[in-house]
Amino acid sequence: MTYSCFTLEIAEHIAHIRFNRPDKANSMTMEFWKELPEAIDRVSNSAEARVIVISSEGKHFTSGMDISVFMSGGLDTDPANSQVSAEAFRHKIKLLQQTFCALERARQPVLAAIQGGAIGAGVDLVTACDCRYASADAFFAVQETAIGMTADVGTFPRLVRLIPEGWARQMAYTAERLPAEKARQIGLVNEVFETHDALLDGVMEIARKIAMHSPLAVSGCKAMANYARDHSTADALDYVSVWNAAMLRPDDIKEAFIARGEKRQPIFDDLKPIGD
Repeated sequence: MTYSCFTLEIAEHIAHIRFNRPDKANSMTMEFWKELPEAIDRVSNSAEARVIVISSEGKHFTSGMDISVFMSGGLDTDPANSQVSAEAFRHKIKLLQQTFCALERARQPVLAAIQGGAIGAGVDLVTACDCRYASADAFFAVQETAIGMTADVGTFPRLVRLIPEGWARQMAYTAERLPAEKARQIGLVNEVFETHDALLDGVMEIARKIAMHSPLAVSGCKAMANYARDHSTADALDYVSVWNAAMLRPDDIKEAFIARGEKRQPIFDDLKPIGD
């Protein structure tokens, strides 16, 4: 399949989504909000890949929501019934929110390679990924405040779980830029690379390491991490016991140890495709 805002390639068990509108700072058009969840769900359901990498071309990772999305309706109200207009706009927001929820529900880990700015909805996107990596020139900005609105497609429920709450509040209240090194210090990104090329090389190397492991085990790790984040310790411990009681695969454990002894890469079954 071809997409209007990015390319999708799958090789060596790695799905690479690369934003390819650098002349528009990879802004998120209406097509983007429809196509990204379709692409993520396709990769997740087909099980062709074991890990997903999201990167970009050009100076910036993404400038966030394209102005055309604001102009496509929803902000206009019916003077005779503003409440009906507001109710419809709420559903439009919820639809946009689901674009980034697709990253969380994917069976594979999603790694974001961020260069330049991750602005506005770009923050929402990367915080929905499993891991974030940045080039030295990267920065993050909750830009919505500066244009007179409250961020609404994922900033607050995700950002406050990833970094100290005070920093999340400061970013939102001020709309100031958080540089890459500060983002690393407070835990928003795992690692900072000197250049754009080094960033992509480093992230792809991490992706290859993930792809070497049992897809069943890695998918279980993601499911457990997501569940533990949203539940109590007792509930998370109970869930992982049920998960492993059902899905722990002795053959994968055996293969991992044999491969290590033979100094070769282990060979694991892929996840089964689901859906249509």
